[in-house]
Amino acid sequence: MNKNAILRQIVLLGAVAIFLFYPFFLQGEELRPVTVLQPMPDFSLPAYQGGEVSISALKGKNVLLIFPRGLAGENHWCHICNYQYEELAELEMQQGIRKMFNLEILFVLPYGKAMVDDWVAKFPDQFSDIAGWKNPPDQDELDERGKQRLEMVKKLFPKNYSFEKGKVPLPLPVLIDDGAKVSKGLGLFTTEWGGSKIEQNVPTIYIIDTKGVVRFKYISQNTFDRPSAEYLVNFLRMMAAQ
Repeated sequence: MNKNAILRQIVLLGAVAIFLFYPFFLQGEELRPVTVLQPMPDFSLPAYQGGEVSISALKGKNVLLIFPRGLAGENHWCHICNYQYEELAELEMQQGIRKMFNLEILFVLPYGKAMVDDWVAKFPDQFSDIAGWKNPPDQDELDERGKQRLEMVKKLFPKNYSFEKGKVPLPLPVLIDDGAKVSKGLGLFTTEWGGSKIEQNVPTIYIIDTKGVVRFKYISQNTFDRPSAEYLVNFLRMMAAQ
């Protein structure tokens, strides 16, 4: 075989390799950890409420993108995640914050549909637990440590919510990240965090502007460390004023 034939084969093999693997190169570039003032990589995920949501389709809107922790232990959901969702859902239903700030609010759970079904179904139980923590039957008999714990719980969960089973309002899209592909790509997924060994996200919040650029990013240092809904709304208000 002469040199020209060998060269043609090498070029042909290279072209085939690029054709076959180029989508994977692109995917690796798209799903990567990002920080403030970098563009948010595009991804698409099915919404629990139906349909599919993609970041690129939301350009022209601000996006509050929340990756809650999810599981906090074996068959045990993080209560703060449910509270975080409901606090923002209440603001949406009462004040219309999505219209106010030209905003979409997305929650991404790193599990399949069956797990997200369970997360939604457990809302009533989660808030019943919180109400019990805030109103212990032996409140007058608590020692100093118990009183400190009670104050911490009241500070974490200042509002009271309750739901009937099967009647949980979900005004904000909950995205199903089956296999945690997006969560892993963004560097948020872990199997050990906050004292528990379970598949979960490190709680992280992004605010993305209308051009698709990350303007705010917060990674929790522990499970109790999350910006409040009021803080996030104030940041959005500041962005709107610029």
